[in-house]
Amino acid sequence: MKKLFLICFAAVITAMSVAQNIDKAIELKTTNSKMQWWKDAKFGMFIHWGIYSVPAGKWGSKTHYGEWIMHQAKIPRSDYSALAQQFNPTQFSAEDWVKLAKDAGQKYIVITSKHHDGFAMFGSKASPYNIVDATPFKRDILKELADACRKYDMKLGFYYSQAQDWYHLGGAVSGGVEWDQTHVGDMGKYIEQIAIPQVKEILANYGDVAVLWWDTPINMTKEMTQKLADLLRPYPNIITNNRLGADMGGDLETPEQVIPATGFPGRNWEVCMTMNGHWGYNAWDDRWKSTTDLLQKLIDIVSKGGNFLLNVGPDAYGVIPEVCQQNLREMGDWLKINGESIYSTTSSPFPFLSWGRATRKGQILYLHVFDWPKDGKLNVPLTNKISKAYLLADAKVPLKISSGKVNSAIQLPAFAPDKIASVVAIQFEGEPVVMPIPSHRKKVSISSSEDEIMNVNLTDGDPKTVWKAARGEKNATIELDLEKPTSIQCLSLIEPWHPWSEIRQKHELQYMEGSSWKTIFSGENDGTGLTRIFTPVTAQKFRLIVQNEKEAPGINELILFRAE
Repeated sequence: MKKLFLICFAAVITAMSVAQNIDKAIELKTTNSKMQWWKDAKFGMFIHWGIYSVPAGKWGSKTHYGEWIMHQAKIPRSDYSALAQQFNPTQFSAEDWVKLAKDAGQKYIVITSKHHDGFAMFGSKASPYNIVDATPFKRDILKELADACRKYDMKLGFYYSQAQDWYHLGGAVSGGVEWDQTHVGDMGKYIEQIAIPQVKEILANYGDVAVLWWDTPINMTKEMTQKLADLLRPYPNIITNNRLGADMGGDLETPEQVIPATGFPGRNWEVCMTMNGHWGYNAWDDRWKSTTDLLQKLIDIVSKGGNFLLNVGPDAYGVIPEVCQQNLREMGDWLKINGESIYSTTSSPFPFLSWGRATRKGQILYLHVFDWPKDGKLNVPLTNKISKAYLLADAKVPLKISSGKVNSAIQLPAFAPDKIASVVAIQFEGEPVVMPIPSHRKKVSISSSEDEIMNVNLTDGDPKTVWKAARGEKNATIELDLEKPTSIQCLSLIEPWHPWSEIRQKHELQYMEGSSWKTIFSGENDGTGLTRIFTPVTAQKFRLIVQNEKEAPGINELILFRAE
């Protein structure tokens, strides 16, 4: 009887295990299925628009504000909400916006349905503080945009600030500092009475929602987070990001304003970035990124396996700034010729390329050449057999290939066909055989560490793990032994701060020559990471001296790339 029980028990356990594995397989298949369009898309448009476009970045004598103007200028609720009466974007055209995204080669749009100021850009029964009820415009722009997206086959997603809300009572406030006591209330009631009803509205009223983009989960408890997450159960195909709260995660990692040196291997990730210094419209901000910069950023992101969500901030009339339109259309012109090397591709097999980036689609590698070789030879660190090479801009003309023991060389024309990035396609056999990263999991010796276990995080290949020096320390030295002399040409650092963290971190990279340390370079950055190419140096031991006056020095990942 006991034996029979054990047999039956084992059978039940086995069945349960099989069932669990099937469930996991189904879940994984569903996840992969819902993510596929996003993985293929690569390039999307972010839109930050609201009543903060009325002051256009200026309050009083200061002109450096954007969508955070209410918070940064400490504007009382009554004064800020009065801006709604001035918001009448009569030049808004949903079709023009969608056509612009199409011209740019973008495959999806994500727009702010409600930002931190609490003003909804749709007709909401949960609060009259919205574009339909509180402005002379009286139109639901989300509905018009949803209709236009359906017409032109464009995916549409909504940003929603679930926690921060500086208008509705109980909404969270960054920094916890209330400048207007009329805003103080219970956050639990805010979640129940504003956030939950409005999320239900945007999920139910605008057709198929592709993405729900949460933001700044300040003061979000596990209970609050779960209540909002539960709203998505009837919508299994919606993609969400990692900013809902309570470490719940999501489908996407969301680096903001920076491109991680390694991306996020094994994860879906998306860089969101502004075209100047603000998300919302600022009439005084002329720090526009060039088309070259933006396009090479797109290529860089895609080469690391990510997507690029590039922001525009329309003005109070509903017009996207002309400089944004021009840059986007120029990016689209490049994509019309070279889009094959971006859409539906996977990440580069090469850890580092001094002349540009690479992407892959099956047995084709796309080599994006930023720096055209003066001698006409493009060195590719690949030993696989290459059967064909050609320029995407002139696919009918084959390029000469020379194979070597360490790399292959492609003979290029004297002049680059594109001034920003020329794409060489190569057809190869087998799986790419490339040299490993010299610093990966190599032993490090650190002068100071908050926790000895953190030392291994520096070279573990995971950009989410972090090393920090001991509390109170301002300086640290990291020594890395590559185990044998290696020719090194580039240092990449992933660091734990954001562009708005007001961090300045100094670095000095050195190598050991004989018994002396020699400096390769020194510099300072904003704590968001760096990539620095230098004249190749052959050595076994390298060290990085790090200084940080505001906090203990910190690094997520230290990477040394070999010379090509």
